[in-house]
Amino acid sequence: MSDDPRSDDLNDDFNDDFNSDDAHFSDEELEAALAGFEKEFAEEDAKNDAKNDGASAGDADAGTGELDGDPSAGFDDELEGLLGNKAKAAVLITRLASAELLAAFCQISDISADCVTSKEGAVAVLSNLSGDGPEAAARDLTTVVNGMAIVLAVNRADKLEATMYLKGKAGETFAPPVLFSSTAPFVEDLMLGITTVDGLRGQGLAVVPTSGYDHDAAMKVIAEHTRFGRGGATHGSRVQ
Repeated sequence: MSDDPRSDDLNDDFNDDFNSDDAHFSDEELEAALAGFEKEFAEEDAKNDAKNDGASAGDADAGTGELDGDPSAGFDDELEGLLGNKAKAAVLITRLASAELLAAFCQISDISADCVTSKEGAVAVLSNLSGDGPEAAARDLTTVVNGMAIVLAVNRADKLEATMYLKGKAGETFAPPVLFSSTAPFVEDLMLGITTVDGLRGQGLAVVPTSGYDHDAAMKVIAEHTRFGRGGATHGSRVQ
């Protein structure tokens, strides 16, 4: 941790911003954020069906291709990481109490991730590390769940960056020591390559992959977590 007294001020700002009302959302805001999703997913399903039909035909004609387990693939990934074209690790840090809810939000935002439970807040370990994939995920999630603030932490070429996102836009940045002082210890281990998602499972932490949900299952989880805000609950009920 830095001896710079400004780090204490930054830490206070981080906690104040991240725990403000902007980091929560009402049922009404959630419903507004998800408006039109059913139609969008129906259209997307139709497109995917068409693509899959074409892919099946193409596979039947393919006689050659890249073999599974190509040793050059690992080298290429390592090279991309050294050049900074592919992040070594990236996580979305939230104040949501439930990894299941975070995984559901990621699923409807078309984000592939493994979501990990912690008392400090659920964390999404992103799968797409190429190019600006991590930044796109942060923008998409905070656009879909309008009003929820998150922090994107990225390790590119051994340089750690942490940026707050709200309503699809990047905001304040944080020094790694300030960030790690406000998150679960495993976040720092993930970002430094000390552990992996499998390692977290081995430690007994609850990990929820977004691949475990389809759109309908994700919407069911969201409904379960917001049910108390309907049918008699007072206006302004919050989901954390």
